[in-house]
Amino acid sequence: MEPITPYLSFNGNAAEALSFYGKAFGGEVVFQQTYADGPAEGKKKWEDKIMHAVFQAGSLTLMASDIMEPGNEVTGGTNTQLSLNFKQEEDIDRVFSVMSEGATITMPLQDTLWGAKFGMLTDKWGISWMFNFDKPKDNV
Repeated sequence: MEPITPYLSFNGNAAEALSFYGKAFGGEVVFQQTYADGPAEGKKKWEDKIMHAVFQAGSLTLMASDIMEPGNEVTGGTNTQLSLNFKQEEDIDRVFSVMSEGATITMPLQDTLWGAKFGMLTDKWGISWMFNFDKPKDNV
């Protein structure tokens, strides 16, 4: 089985979010279609919005789109969090710092009793993230 790829839905600001994630994670959009590329006739104001995009940063892959149906706007939820596991402590510090811009920090980045550096936040689009760096056993 392939790894799970999160598919994120936005209210017309997917391009802004993906650009921000590019800055935070050092990644880029590797594929993108707008509604102008598809069969969404009569949706002039949505022509430049994202119908489907794929974002990659190292082994992290996210997919995203803008929801264009009035009345079907997305809201941030509390039943799912995206968990990021880092191999280098400086990476978790850098990414958490960038992702904190405009976010609600639910747990500041800190050392934990289970031997990790860990933190949680909900970004400005309502996406909940968990950040984890398992410290080497000799540093616990």
